[in-house]
This record gives sequence, C-alpha cells and structure tokens, in this order.
Amino acid sequence: MFPNMLLKYFADKAIFKQKVKVLSRNNFVVKGVVNFMSCDDHQCVPPTDVDFEFSVKGNPGAIEPVAIKPVPGSVNATTADSVKSAALDVARADSGAKKIEQDKLSKTDADKAADQSLLWFFLISFVAGLAAIITPCVFPMIPMTVTFFMHDTTSKRKARLEALVYGLSIIVIYTVIGTLVAVTLGANFANFLSTHWIPNVFFFLIFMVFAASFLGMFEITLPSWIVNKADKQADKGGYSGAFFMAFTLVLVSFSCTGPIVGAILVKSAGGALVMPIIGMLGFSLAFALPFGLFAFFPSWLSGLPKSGGWLNSVKVVLGFLELALGLKFLSIADQTYHWHILDREVYLAFWIVIFFLMGMYLLGKLKFNHDSDQPYISVPRITLAIIVFSFVVYMIPGMWGAPLKALSGYLPPATYQDFDMNAIVQKEVGAINAGGGGSQPGSSLCDKPAYADFLKLPHGLEGYFNYRQALACAKKQNKPVFIDFTGHGCVNCREMEANVWSDPKVLKLMRENFIVTALYVDDKTELPEKEWITSKYDKKVKKTIGKIYADLQISRFNVNSQPYYVLLDTSGNLLTSPKAYDLNIDAFVKFLETGVENFNKQQK
Repeated sequence: MFPNMLLKYFADKAIFKQKVKVLSRNNFVVKGVVNFMSCDDHQCVPPTDVDFEFSVKGNPGAIEPVAIKPVPGSVNATTADSVKSAALDVARADSGAKKIEQDKLSKTDADKAADQSLLWFFLISFVAGLAAIITPCVFPMIPMTVTFFMHDTTSKRKARLEALVYGLSIIVIYTVIGTLVAVTLGANFANFLSTHWIPNVFFFLIFMVFAASFLGMFEITLPSWIVNKADKQADKGGYSGAFFMAFTLVLVSFSCTGPIVGAILVKSAGGALVMPIIGMLGFSLAFALPFGLFAFFPSWLSGLPKSGGWLNSVKVVLGFLELALGLKFLSIADQTYHWHILDREVYLAFWIVIFFLMGMYLLGKLKFNHDSDQPYISVPRITLAIIVFSFVVYMIPGMWGAPLKALSGYLPPATYQDFDMNAIVQKEVGAINAGGGGSQPGSSLCDKPAYADFLKLPHGLEGYFNYRQALACAKKQNKPVFIDFTGHGCVNCREMEANVWSDPKVLKLMRENFIVTALYVDDKTELPEKEWITSKYDKKVKKTIGKIYADLQISRFNVNSQPYYVLLDTSGNLLTSPKAYDLNIDAFVKFLETGVENFNKQQK
C-alpha cells in the first residue's frame, strides 16, 4: 500500500533482548502475548496472538520485595524458539484449510502489475495535464500569469522565486485533492463509485453537461464570489500572493480541467490508496510546467501562438471526446445491473457517429457557436481528420462482432453483442471439429451453470460463475479449476480476454484442461437469503454475487484487484502462484502449463 518504505524484517529466527532490573528477592514468572503475522513474498497470514511465559530468578541484593508487574524479559534463544514454534503452529493451523505452500510461492504478478499500473497511470495523468494546458480556460492565462511575476523589475531573482512557489502551489493544490479523496473516501467508497449505478449515471450526466458546454451551448463557471475572494488574496503579492494566484488559476480553469481531473479521480477509484495521489501529482506536474518555464524564461512568451479561433476548436473537439467517454460510465452501470440499454453494438453505433461528426467538424463541414470562419483547412486539421475517419472505419466491423482489440478495455464485452459473426463461426467450427457434421457438440460441463442466463464467457468458452458448482464439477471430471476474478467494469479484464485469452494456444489449454470459472466481484444481482454469507473478513452479511466473490478473493487470497487468475486442484488448493494483469501471452501459457503439470504430479 505504501511502496518504498524501509522496514525491518526477520527470516528463520528472531531474538529480542531487553535488559530489566529485578527489584524482588523472590523468583517470579513473566507472562505475555506475542502478536505476530508471518509473511513471504507472496502474502501474509492474518495477525495471531501467542501466549508465552518464562521464569526470572530473584535478586538477592534487592532492598525489599516489591510487586512486579509483568514486563518484557531477556528472552533467551530457547524461549525465542518456543515462541517461534508456537507461532508457526498457529500459522499452520490457520492456513491448514487453505493448504497454501507459502514458502514455495514467489512474489505474485499482482505486485508487479500494481507497480506497472501506477507508472502508466502517472504517465496518462501527465499527458492529461499537458492536454489541459491547451484548453481555452488555461492557455490564455499563461502570458497573463507569467507577466504578473515579472512586475517587479528591480529583483528578477525574487520574481522567479515567486514563480517557483506559484508552480509548486499548483502541484500541491491538485495533489492535496487526490490525497483527500484517497484518505477520506477509501477503498469501499471507491468500489461504490466504480460499480454502483448512482455514481456512474451521475458521472455520465456530468460528462454530458460538460460536453454541451464545450460545444457552445452554455458556459460553466464557478460562483463569482469564490473566484473574487481568491483573486483578492493574490493581489497582495509575495509568496502568499503566489499561492493564491495558483488557487485562482485552479478555480478559473475549473470549467476546462474539471472533466479531466474528475476522470483521473474516477479512474483511480479501484481501491488503491496511492492512485489518486499519483494521478493528481502527474496531472499537476504537467499542468504547472509551462508556468514555471515561462516565468524563468520570459522571452519564450513571444513565441507562443496567439489566442483565437483555434482554441475554440480545441474546446469543441474535447466536447466530442466528453460525449464518447461519458458513455463508459453508463455502460458500467448497464453491465453490473444487466439493464441491456447499452449493448456493445449500440455503444459502438454511438461512438461511430460521434467520431464521424468530429471528423466532419475538423473538415469545416460543421460549425458551432463561437467558431471562427475557416477560409481554408490547415494541414494539422486535415491530419487529425484523417486519423479520426480512420478510427471510424476501424470501428465499423465491430458492429458484426470484430474483436477490436485496441478498444477492448473501453467497449462492452463481446458477450454483450446480440449479433456476433465471430461467435457464430467459432460455434460452427467447433461443431465440425467435434465430428457432428455441423450439429452442435455436447456440453463438456457437468450441469447447467448458475447465472448463465445473464453472465457469459468470451470466445465461446464453457464454464461456471459459481465457485462451489465449479469445484464440484472439477472433482467429478478430475480436472483443475481455472478461476477468473473479474468485473463488469474492469478495463484490464477486457484487455486480457481480447489480447491473451483469444490466443489459440491459450484457448486450447483452457478448453481441454480446466474447469473455467468466472467470478464477478462487482455484480449487483441479489441472491436468495439462503445463499447469503457472513464474511469472516469484516463480519458483514454478503447478499449479492459480487460481494460474495469479492469477499472470497480478499479473505482467501488477500487480494482485491482484478483481473486475478487462480489455478486450484479438486480440493481447492493452489497449484501455482496466482497471476494478475499481464499481456504477455507466453507468460500466460506458462502459467497454465505449470498448473496442469503440478496437477498431474499431484495425481501420481
């Protein structure tokens, strides 16, 4: 949770010594409790208490006997070994039901994926900060604000220091926002934001409002008293004035940066504490960069392009992007609650039309309020138009089931498509390969999967969506279980399915060697009361499919991120180290092959 912390740890044996002054002539016994948890590079067992006691000889030279409260004694090696032995016994008992050989498991791919995810999220946020600079609310303020710091011609050094404070203040203000979101709201609220229909529909409406504003329907501004109050403080000058100048910029630029900042905070709402902080740090660093550089090198200001109609064109293009990206929030709510309002082909139809209209705008065929007359089309505009129309052409085959791997993380899954030519072809090929002469082959499953009427597996795979049902079938067929902890709103899950699961070798291994099981941790379907469970992790009653399997993932594997892939034997024991998001096909094949190999060894 807090990377790069310097921690002290012990391996094999730990001996703790403490000098004590014995004030009693009598012998006595020290009793206490050791609270510990055992960890390897993969995971930790829950904290456990172990009682201990040892004898201490009295001090003949003590003046008088006194009542001695139990205090930490000088623990010899034997006592330490006994404590360690007792601790290990408790640890084994606690993890015995799981039977996870933790000392043999290497560091999980989840940790590596988390580090990579943070790096990519920082870079994406940094690019978003650069994009925010060229919005109409921000770009014209660069020469205005930099000139503000150049007013004191008697001390260029002081002006530059104030400009540095100004740039750092922008970073601090935005980063504090991210920190407050991370600390005050937390992972549970983040999960609520990510999957519940209320926040997702709200975000969808917000994006639509901003899109309408960007397209020129109306202007979004904060109440004037807020901006005026910050501006009044900025007029005082000095370092405090530089801070309030930065605060004024944040407020004034809200109508343009609000959607970008909001998207970063919503994107970070996956349960990780540091992601909002990392995201806002990357955004604010890029956002503050030009102000700091132009303040230090004011001669660069003469090279800036003048404000004009091109800035409104940027705003309109951002409006089209807001329309397209806002649909993602509605899509998540649609999937988690199974409304089927925005199935894949409907979603694609909206995107195709939106980006087609964007291309027409870039060619000058559409004109919005505040647009300047375009006597000719510039080379940058025609270049962007070519890119946009090429993107539209790329999306069109998706209406008939083309996988569109480049967009797999942003589109509803192919299982949400009514007409999928690719699935039809796969089914026919499977029938022919099964020797049915075109008839449908029989199912390889033991019984009808629960929830199969609204949950599907990609690429024509057969499998289960219920853990107990899958484990029962695994025992019956003597096959290992492939568990996919996934979610309707999981972008990385869709990318893995489109780019890794689609590989013929991966599909063959999954079809022939495993009982495939997809456990949706964000599905909102409420189960009958007899299927409710009380969590051993947080003692709360879990009533929905998503909460039950999210609890299973956390309590069993100490992980709450998706995708997360686990291979189990017929008794539910791990066959190999679980795997997280990784687009390396060879690594995923190796992961599956290792599971099969270990399962076969176990059978022998």
